[in-house]
Amino acid sequence: MTRRFLMMASVAALLASCATVPPPPILVPSGHPLAELEPLYAADAGRRSLTITVASKGCTTKADFAFYVERQGEAVTLAFGRKRVDGCQRTNTEPVALSFTYAELGLASGDPVFLLNPLVARRGF
Repeated sequence: MTRRFLMMASVAALLASCATVPPPPILVPSGHPLAELEPLYAADAGRRSLTITVASKGCTTKADFAFYVERQGEAVTLAFGRKRVDGCQRTNTEPVALSFTYAELGLASGDPVFLLNPLVARRGF
């Protein structure tokens, strides 16, 4: 091996480590009802709205998401899923926060809600 080869391999490894990495896959058995749920970086239950933070390639909007609310007695479950894949290919992408009012979700602001989406740690900086 030459020094030039080692130098090029080191630079390639360094550049590969800086690449944007998608969220880790959520391992749910195929056919399972939760397999289509969007992994969330964060969820914040505010006074008037629920805000979720999701991965984005630069074009993710609130209109790209659907939600499902189920009531069983006093228990209310909520799940979010993407309707459309974000087709943008921007290099500097940040997660995006999307707010849904409780009225939009069909909930009262004081209702306790069980969120079904998996929470994942954000990779990178």
